[in-house]
Amino acid sequence: MRVMRGSYAVAALLIPALLAGTLAGCSNKGKVREPAKLVSIDNPAVQPRNAWSASAGSGSDKFFTELAPSLQVDAVYAADIKGRVYAFGVDNGKRLWEVNTKSRVAAGPGVSGDLILVGTLEGEIIALKRSDGSEVWRAQLSSEALGTPAGDGNVVVARSVDGRVFGLSAANGSRLWSFDRTVPELVLRGMSRPIIVGPNVIIGMENGRMAALNLADGEPRWEQAISVPSGRTVLDRLVDIDGDMVLGDECLFVASFGGEVVCLDPASGQVGWRRGVKSYNSLAAGGDKLFVSDESGVIWGLDAKSGAAAWKQEGLLYRHTSPPAFFGGYVVVGDYEGYLHWMDPSNGKIIGRSRVGSSPITAQPVTSENLLYVQNADGRLAAITLSKK
Repeated sequence: MRVMRGSYAVAALLIPALLAGTLAGCSNKGKVREPAKLVSIDNPAVQPRNAWSASAGSGSDKFFTELAPSLQVDAVYAADIKGRVYAFGVDNGKRLWEVNTKSRVAAGPGVSGDLILVGTLEGEIIALKRSDGSEVWRAQLSSEALGTPAGDGNVVVARSVDGRVFGLSAANGSRLWSFDRTVPELVLRGMSRPIIVGPNVIIGMENGRMAALNLADGEPRWEQAISVPSGRTVLDRLVDIDGDMVLGDECLFVASFGGEVVCLDPASGQVGWRRGVKSYNSLAAGGDKLFVSDESGVIWGLDAKSGAAAWKQEGLLYRHTSPPAFFGGYVVVGDYEGYLHWMDPSNGKIIGRSRVGSSPITAQPVTSENLLYVQNADGRLAAITLSKK
């Protein structure tokens, strides 16, 4: 059973009534966790503005998805739940191509060489030609393909919700290898993106463990426990690694819902440090810090070398914050009302605010040198620049 993340995502994939009652009973004396009210910013230090915006279809259309913009040198790629995949000009937002896969796309787009990759609720991986969006192949997985595929141009790595990982030929989608681990009784609905490091692909799993596999044949290289299930209830024992990992200069950073942010050696899996922060979100790094949005909407700035907390920003509590991004020397996160909050990375102070429509921003913004790209739940894609006072 998979639990939805965030109250705005439950319309199309409902939690069973029994589980919903359990979650309600976990609240503090029946009180609803109300989102923090926004405080006006006197003399904002940054002034974000839209460079361009475009429509990327219907977005997630109330489903929970792993849809997020993919920024490449040639285009920004995006997709919607109705199966449409788009390529937009990086600098001007001009639509370069649009295709309709006629499938319910729930993850991606990912990129592998000349291919654009998406995963579907029907368990397919669809590969499109990067130049014009024409279909190259489809591959059937064993269950829903909720994880964004990744690849190196030769091998495509895809994940399905039953805990299996597949290596597919980038040429024709044929299955090269598979890797399987048991999925716990109850997990969050979401999956971290595989990350390719040298000859290996590293996977964050629902059982709170990491695994490094040989990209060519799927042979395991190492496994490491990030969080170990504990507690009396299945809710207490959730340890999913759902957010995307970040590869730093000295280690690979990963977060788990079990309450651990970890720095580990990608070659051996050896842990360098651990920090007690509970998160299902992707991470971001900038300067000498690692930035984390936790399960309550608190934003943390951690020292990248030691994991020590440099600061935490509690002004966005329960606002269902997106994964953070680091852009223009600032930390930026989205929230459930479409706001972007800009923070000083040295102390976490909110120093600017802007808005991309009124729909939730759940996907991590992606960045180039000059632009921040944000996609909201309604499919609006915006490129944002900023000026400093």
